[in-house]
Amino acid sequence: RCESLVEVYFQLHQQVMAASAELGAELLPRLLERVSGVLSSLVKSSFLVEKQPPQVLKTQTKFQASVRFLMGPQLLKASAKPYMVRADMVTEKQARELALSAYSNVLSESTGEIMHNVVALETNPTSGTCCANFKNVLLKKIKRCERKGSESVTEEKCAVLFSTTVTLTPSNFSVHLQVLSLPIVVIVHGNQDNNAKATVLWDNAFSEIDRVPFVVAERVPWEKMCDTLNLKFMAEVQTTKGLLKEHYFFLAQKIFNDHSASLEDFQSRSVSWAQFNKEILPGRGFTFWQWFDGVLDLTKRCLKSYWSDRLIIGFISKQYVCKLLSMEPDGTFLLRFSDSEIGGVTIAHVIRGKDGSSQVENIQPFSAKDLSIRSLGDRIRDLGQLRNLYPNIPKDQAFGSHYNKEQTGKD
Repeated sequence: RCESLVEVYFQLHQQVMAASAELGAELLPRLLERVSGVLSSLVKSSFLVEKQPPQVLKTQTKFQASVRFLMGPQLLKASAKPYMVRADMVTEKQARELALSAYSNVLSESTGEIMHNVVALETNPTSGTCCANFKNVLLKKIKRCERKGSESVTEEKCAVLFSTTVTLTPSNFSVHLQVLSLPIVVIVHGNQDNNAKATVLWDNAFSEIDRVPFVVAERVPWEKMCDTLNLKFMAEVQTTKGLLKEHYFFLAQKIFNDHSASLEDFQSRSVSWAQFNKEILPGRGFTFWQWFDGVLDLTKRCLKSYWSDRLIIGFISKQYVCKLLSMEPDGTFLLRFSDSEIGGVTIAHVIRGKDGSSQVENIQPFSAKDLSIRSLGDRIRDLGQLRNLYPNIPKDQAFGSHYNKEQTGKD
């Protein structure tokens, strides 16, 4: 434990001082400086962010955060009054300079104005923890830095720097403690939230642990991207049913705009940040991430149980749906996420003529608003032309548990 190492330090410090006459005027200060350096490093590393600020932070919106000083209960118990911890916004450039100086530099200027940004570092006698809890913090405004090339404000990363100076007893040794939060994207309008989330997701998923703030790769292996999308989907929707191999194949075709490559071909490719959330998808007005995030939101709000019961294929192209359904009996249908609209689910079904010919139709996509008025299960029940869920499950068997029971009773 950290505390026992501090005890070792104090014992060592006493032994050095006791032997000061033998060590001599030249060796003593050098030895004390080295011992103090070890203590300083140990103390600084025990100052941590316990509760991170939101990584997408809107100005004029209150948020909470907390820092913890692991060695505080032991080192600060003799302090007459609590030390104060300060929270300041810093740019990526400032964060980088602080990290490269091993947090020995002191911040000269905050990049944003934070209200209620000074809080006492207090020890809780019950839990024995030493924390500073920022409960009512508000980022009043942000000072933007110069951006590189085509970089947008939602690609600009900053952080909250928490800092304080403590004096350690019994040696009256002063240490300046500083710790950075995870990278934050500051927004001023709700319509920037989607793109800000993309920046945060890319950074969290693909940054190296010991990086210089906040450097992250511009290209990553497609397989890593698949893992990221799957984890994000399961966490957001709160389901145990993740994405399948055929889903990844469809997503690869979409992000790479390539319908001729095989699943194996895609596995060896890398995907760029631009392909993820800068380049507009062909024939659309949105990026890959904007489309995928729309699917996440719709599924989380309206389709969680259907997805978890594997009633929605979802990630499948209109062309492949036609191929699947064209040979099926009349009334066979499946559910796919809309390609043309953000946050829509559509029902594709086959209509077979008397001459045996088939036609696959896609019903106008349902949005979250539509499904909040009448559920997907009840809409499927209403449509008499829908008979069997692909490949061959009677619709009442597949969706019966999702029908509105009151409506069933009336019918």
